[in-house]
Amino acid sequence: MNTNIQLKVGTASGTLLSISPGIFTQDIVKTIILAVIGATISFMVSLLLKKITKHKK
Repeated sequence: MNTNIQLKVGTASGTLLSISPGIFTQDIVKTIILAVIGATISFMVSLLLKKITKHKK
């Protein structure tokens, strides 16, 4: 079975372009900000728990 790479690329890019108007830039920025805040808090909690467990040993 011979697959055509142009057909695959065309289908993928068409799908992405049809989805893109539904994604607003404000949503993307909000998601990035929430991800940064979540990662920062997670890192701080891990450091805090690491300190707490070291003192108990």
